[in-house]
Amino acid sequence: MSASLTPRIRTRFAPSPTGFIHLGNIRSALYPWAFAKANGGDFILRIEDTDQERSTQAAVDVILESMQWLGMQPDEGPYYQMQRMDRYKEALAQLQAAGYVYPCYMSVAELDALREKQIAAKQKPRYDGTWRPESGKTLPPIPEGVQPVLRFKTPTEGSVAWDDKVKGRVEVANAELDDLVIARPDGTPTYNFCVVVDDIDMGITHVIRGDDHVNNTPRQIHIFRALGKEPPVYAHLPTVLNEQGEKMSKRHGAKAVTQYRDEGYLADAMVNYLARLGWSHGDDEIFSREQFLQWFDLEHLGSSAARFDEAKLRWVNAQHLKAADDAWLAQQLLPRLRQRLQASGQTAEALEDGRLPAIAALFKDRCETLEDLADWALVFYLDAPRINEADRQQHLAQAPETLRPALAALRAAFEVIPADAWQKEAISTAFKAVLKEQGLKMPQLAMPVRVLTVGVAHTPSVDAVLQLLGKKKVLKFLAQF
Repeated sequence: MSASLTPRIRTRFAPSPTGFIHLGNIRSALYPWAFAKANGGDFILRIEDTDQERSTQAAVDVILESMQWLGMQPDEGPYYQMQRMDRYKEALAQLQAAGYVYPCYMSVAELDALREKQIAAKQKPRYDGTWRPESGKTLPPIPEGVQPVLRFKTPTEGSVAWDDKVKGRVEVANAELDDLVIARPDGTPTYNFCVVVDDIDMGITHVIRGDDHVNNTPRQIHIFRALGKEPPVYAHLPTVLNEQGEKMSKRHGAKAVTQYRDEGYLADAMVNYLARLGWSHGDDEIFSREQFLQWFDLEHLGSSAARFDEAKLRWVNAQHLKAADDAWLAQQLLPRLRQRLQASGQTAEALEDGRLPAIAALFKDRCETLEDLADWALVFYLDAPRINEADRQQHLAQAPETLRPALAALRAAFEVIPADAWQKEAISTAFKAVLKEQGLKMPQLAMPVRVLTVGVAHTPSVDAVLQLLGKKKVLKFLAQF
């Protein structure tokens, strides 16, 4: 087929808003989004909200917020199934007119009794076709006052098959399928029917979804063909397991996607990590969003369940944090630092003094999340250092008769440095002079200075830290010993 005749790729993510969206859910959105973006196609968001008892607007909001944060905004949508009921009923009438649908008056109690009987006989529980019209068959009398469900006449001969982009060739005998309920007694259509009508109307070319939908696929293929359409290409993704090896779910402790944002993970790091939960590009572990979209294809989707590993996620996030632009990092830190300063009873005016990109640059290599980095950055804006008690005992309580004159000499050496010359080089020169004069080694003086100025004994280069802290604060904090 020539390129001009190849249909434009259109994929979709179709969550049910019945609870918060977790990483297993969003991984099922990532691949159709990436496939559409990688091929110049369209990514559609569809909210399957027909379960009115459990669907909530709050859950919809979290879906939209999560996708916005991850930069996976849809090209179209969100579409809501509850707003498309007239279209479903129109398609249902089309199937009825074509003889693909029939009313079934079997009550729930009768269906339950049938299933119990089948289970007792060690048979697969299924609807037995009591109300299915067949040539020469006499149907039972229609009971009074019973609203029927509508069932789809599944072919009884042959099989249904598709070439799954993950699972390979899948074939199911039609004899294994019973007649699916496609409309409830009140006339509202059911999930499998709505999905097919939506995919037809929205021109979906590729359905990339979790393999918990594999059992729905043969039924949906039959409905596609009954409506005169060929089904899309299917790719059924293996389950994402939690760290205990269970299917990731809200019941098993999965966190909302937005919680990872709040905990300081970067969106690009999340995309990187999630991409590797079921897809690979050689041995590449760390890659940018642009590289992912350049490399992504369906051929390299894995067929085995992937296990979530939070330690690995933190490592991936740390790599992205190290590589991030310092000015951009500073912008990400601002709201976190404002919140911390307000909690400390301070104003956030100092955050506008231009130091934050340099602070981010100095500390990002030793951080795993934005929260870690914000904790480091905060010490440069506090009115007084929060001194770690263990470090105080180790580095300030010992040998005060040696430390006090050394700190006084260092403070005096700092005082004579002009404000406009308060740089690493001048600070380092002052340190070396005092160390020589006092007969000390660098750790003997640098560790206490760190504790007194930023609260902890271990930081990056002490002269770089003091430069960023500023001369005024350094002198003030050293004078308190």
